[in-house]
Amino acid sequence: MPEGDSIRRVADRLHAALAGKPLTRSDLRVPRFATADLTGRVTLGVTPRGKHLLARFEGGLTLHSHLRMDGAWHVFPVGERWHGGPAHEIRAVLGTAEHTAVGYRLPVLELIRTAEEDRAVGHLGPDLLGPDWDPARAAANLLSDPARPLGEALLDQRNLAGIGNIYKAELCFLAQVTPWTPVSALPDPEATLPRLAAAAHRLLAANVGETHRRRNTTGSRRPGQELFVYGRAHAPCLRCGTPVREAPQDGRPTYWCPRCQSGPTA
Repeated sequence: MPEGDSIRRVADRLHAALAGKPLTRSDLRVPRFATADLTGRVTLGVTPRGKHLLARFEGGLTLHSHLRMDGAWHVFPVGERWHGGPAHEIRAVLGTAEHTAVGYRLPVLELIRTAEEDRAVGHLGPDLLGPDWDPARAAANLLSDPARPLGEALLDQRNLAGIGNIYKAELCFLAQVTPWTPVSALPDPEATLPRLAAAAHRLLAANVGETHRRRNTTGSRRPGQELFVYGRAHAPCLRCGTPVREAPQDGRPTYWCPRCQSGPTA
């Protein structure tokens, strides 16, 4: 599932292609909204909310989408052949005089009233890359369930919106605890959690512009050293040389260094 920085880049591409222009083409290929026609409406903007995308149109309408594991939005100049999957996987087409945005394999696609967006995204915690970002509130949300493993708490979008499995593993490494460590078992959690939330914000913000390079949390540009532990099972830890370990947490592969990170494991 894309992380918050990836969704921000998708939103920026859609916004650049559609915002301020009337739609010349509108095709929502889901049964519930197949008869909806947005043609002629001006796109007011496309904005991310955590891992959700909100495309707002004049007349008080919002197209809400979520990519989950396999979804994708692609933007093509008019006349360019579309690519991103077979035609039967297309769920949405939004076109202007210059560009066409095509949504493939979108598991969530709904047309809602802009005034009712909270119905779709109101449950989310503060957005790491949004104007509502509040590290103190995010830390309080994480601390609200002290017995919960830190890795699970970081992935819960109700606590803070935008963290995926990659940043979960990297943040636990930076906190020097395993992802299975209960929130309450962190060293001085009331001080540690705001720092961890602030670190999450810095990492995502730093990677928003990384369109041609791999996501980076280490600061190193050496190939294979962009991430501390994620995807590095059996490779030596970049800090201590101990082989990185991997095990599932809540059905997802999770990585940690058994020497640099203390706490329970799977």
